[in-house]
Amino acid sequence: MKYIGYIRVSTKKQGKSGLGLEAQKRAIRNLLNEDDILIAEFEEVESGKNKERPKLLEAIQKCKETKATLVIARLDRLSRSLSFISQLMDSGIEFVACDMKHANRFTIQIFAALAEQEARFISKRTKVALAELKAKGVKLGSPRNLTENSRMRSLEVRQSNSISNEHNRKATALIVSMRKEDKSYLNIAKELNQSGFKTRRSKEFSAMTVKRLYDRYIANSEEQTK
Repeated sequence: MKYIGYIRVSTKKQGKSGLGLEAQKRAIRNLLNEDDILIAEFEEVESGKNKERPKLLEAIQKCKETKATLVIARLDRLSRSLSFISQLMDSGIEFVACDMKHANRFTIQIFAALAEQEARFISKRTKVALAELKAKGVKLGSPRNLTENSRMRSLEVRQSNSISNEHNRKATALIVSMRKEDKSYLNIAKELNQSGFKTRRSKEFSAMTVKRLYDRYIANSEEQTK
């Protein structure tokens, strides 16, 4: 197999440090077998919200010219925008994400949709919460007024929530895909466990856990269409 690697970091600081880039490069190389060929790698420093990705376009064009597969370390290195992922899929090239290497095209679309949906819900909930606090006369603080311990604790919580949310999105995407194939909740749980997936509390999946995630996805989808 021939591959073209695409690596992206969000900030110039990450790009200069090389830490984010090197971690992605390792993930890509770990995915490849001995007989696979990594033709080229394209590095980009750009926000995930920005759809202008010159290096990604170069990588896609190189894939077309060489009939290679685009490989990325994590799906969110492409974008959390469903429309962007769809455009990439419409380009006709094959691509694989190291963190979801067994996923199919439908699964990846579901994952992107969940990430985009979650971003909208977080933004909406934040605005509502701030409006309620302001209406109660609560003086909203500034990050500059936080103690160092408060800032560190806040960062730890955000990082933990981010990891949990991403794990849930991946599991949910696979669950939705497998339900489309009429697989039972119990069989889906077995497949998730065999693939190394864990719940938010780092436990194995059960049929009930799978059903809860699937029901939540359906409920959120229905709310979004209202």
